[in-house]
Amino acid sequence: MVEKTGFYETVRRELRLRNYSHKTLKAYLSCLRSFVAYFKPKHPRQITEADLRKYFLYLIEEKKMAAGTVNQIFNALRFLYVELYNTPFVIGKLPRPMKEQKLPDVLNEEEVLRIFKAVSNLKHRTMLMLAYASGLRVSEVVSLKVEDFDGDRNMIHIRGAKGKKDRYTLLPESLRETLHRYWKEYELGKSGWFFPGAKQNYHLAARSIQHVFERAVQQAGITKPVSMHTLRHSFATHLLEHGTDLRYIQELLGHESSKTTEVYTHVSKQRIGTIKSPLDFIANQLDSEDNSKKKKLIE
Repeated sequence: MVEKTGFYETVRRELRLRNYSHKTLKAYLSCLRSFVAYFKPKHPRQITEADLRKYFLYLIEEKKMAAGTVNQIFNALRFLYVELYNTPFVIGKLPRPMKEQKLPDVLNEEEVLRIFKAVSNLKHRTMLMLAYASGLRVSEVVSLKVEDFDGDRNMIHIRGAKGKKDRYTLLPESLRETLHRYWKEYELGKSGWFFPGAKQNYHLAARSIQHVFERAVQQAGITKPVSMHTLRHSFATHLLEHGTDLRYIQELLGHESSKTTEVYTHVSKQRIGTIKSPLDFIANQLDSEDNSKKKKLIE
């Protein structure tokens, strides 16, 4: 029987010692709780490779989990058996689920404008405009501080982003007036959260911005399956369409691998939208033949 407090606290401490983010820590513990519950009363140390194979088949076939979710569970269990228990043979030979090759949904520039126009609240509009203008994740928007804005260099310092990495991104000239008006109206001062929450010393919750975005999309009459993260996808795609080098886009987004950024070449109209379909080359002839037939029928 697993002694819950001891087991989970041990995992938590080991994750913290390795400087895993709070988000990853929370996700791994959640994965392990479900895992322990499935095999209860069997202790995780007693689990074999065959047991794990059975468990992953259960997740894929019965629970119908997406490959990304199963991969996260795999990572949590790999941490447990390789890093904590030093028994890599338990999980080492297990295959990872193949990732789905999905392309991101992207808003066109006219749709982005419609979303901004659907928001009248200055704070809400500033958040959405900033996410698109600088290519920020929703967690990065809410974590911004006043001192992260470098007006002299037209840059924003993103601190402790995904993978605990810092980076710089754009501070557009076109957004400076809106940012200043917001800063002045909300009396933010020279330091502290740029988007403070209701509780003192806390920033705004990410879910609050997501709700704002969802309402704006609805009011703008956009039916695409989009989320706040779509503004980041649109930022990258539109930069590419306007001729920005993919390497610079990779830096601005904070992607470790160029392959992650290359996905935007598959959704860019610069690459796809200018290619002519073979139908375009024969359509005039087809129309001409149809018109001739109609003419003969009339005669």
